[in-house]
Amino acid sequence: MDFNMKKLASDAGIFFTRAVQFTEEKFGQAEKTELDAHFENLLARADSTKNWTEKILRQTEVLLQPNPSARVEEFLYEKLDRKVPSRVTNGELLAQYMAEAANELGPTTPYGKTLIKVSEAEKRLGAAERDFIHTASVSFLTPLRNFLEGDWKTISKERRLLQNRRLDLDACKARLKRAKAAEAKATVGTVPDFQETRPRNYILSASASAVSAEQELRVAQTEFDRQAEVTRLLLEGISSTHVNHLRCLHEFVKSQTTYYAQCYRHMLDLQKQLGRFPGTFVGTTEPASPPLSSTSPTTTAATMPVVPSVASLAPPGEAALCLEEVAPPASGTRKARVLYDYEAADSSELALLADELITVYSLPGMDPDWLIGERGNKKGKVPVTYLELLS
Repeated sequence: MDFNMKKLASDAGIFFTRAVQFTEEKFGQAEKTELDAHFENLLARADSTKNWTEKILRQTEVLLQPNPSARVEEFLYEKLDRKVPSRVTNGELLAQYMAEAANELGPTTPYGKTLIKVSEAEKRLGAAERDFIHTASVSFLTPLRNFLEGDWKTISKERRLLQNRRLDLDACKARLKRAKAAEAKATVGTVPDFQETRPRNYILSASASAVSAEQELRVAQTEFDRQAEVTRLLLEGISSTHVNHLRCLHEFVKSQTTYYAQCYRHMLDLQKQLGRFPGTFVGTTEPASPPLSSTSPTTTAATMPVVPSVASLAPPGEAALCLEEVAPPASGTRKARVLYDYEAADSSELALLADELITVYSLPGMDPDWLIGERGNKKGKVPVTYLELLS
């Protein structure tokens, strides 16, 4: 108990000394040890990294989960070290409503059939969104959060310790300065008198105080230098943090690219299926709203009906035969790499596998969104949006 009381008194004295030194520095009544310019730049870069990491983290969370109540719920589950319950995405919920509406309104009617097809596509979109959220959380959000909750807390702790060491150092400097001044005053202002011991004792006391202050200053300087080196090494580690965050950013872009590519492929397949349904409004000659083909080629590809253009005048059973009889042009053939898997809708189309190379060419009068593709002895129409044309 006695030891604890002594330690408590010692800590209180140190805290009081630091408080006095800090207050005097704020009022300009005490000198402050300045850090070198390189160290200050490291501190500024670390603070900037922390601030922007927080902003990027928060906004990415908003992007992945726009509902603030859901974000608060997930935060509480994480703090309680409990598994976050699986939540239905908006696309999956919309798919459920559409499927239920189709069953109630009539799954055999044109409207009911279309609702079922769209609900299946929305369900696939919801599953793709779920995969994207999971991948982005693991590969991007988790490393950023680990930096803020791990590395940055360590840096902040060492910076506070460095600040305390600096206050102790400056307090020792001020104490030594006062001791030197008292020693000089006692030495100059005292008249020697061998029968009087009080002036001599005063001089010895002032000298002893100066010697003690010098020893304390050396110890404080050593502790400050050691702590400054530790803090410097941690701050220089911010460069490694930037490299790690750069890698995570590439992973986030990759997952986002995959997600949007899946969404585009699902919607393109849905548009293609709806184009074959009788009674649908895809590609009608009198649309209710102005056609979107005047805006951009990409929009045209997404809204055009899927109708065989090469064999448009031939019966369905003869489409493949007529296509096989078409000879490739003498010039104008190109190689193309397949971007995504594609399932042929009929015998006039060519099924594709991702990353395979095929020969493609166009024929006069063809729909610009389609090409003729050849792979060995097989030939068929292929959509341009699934290809990367090579030289």
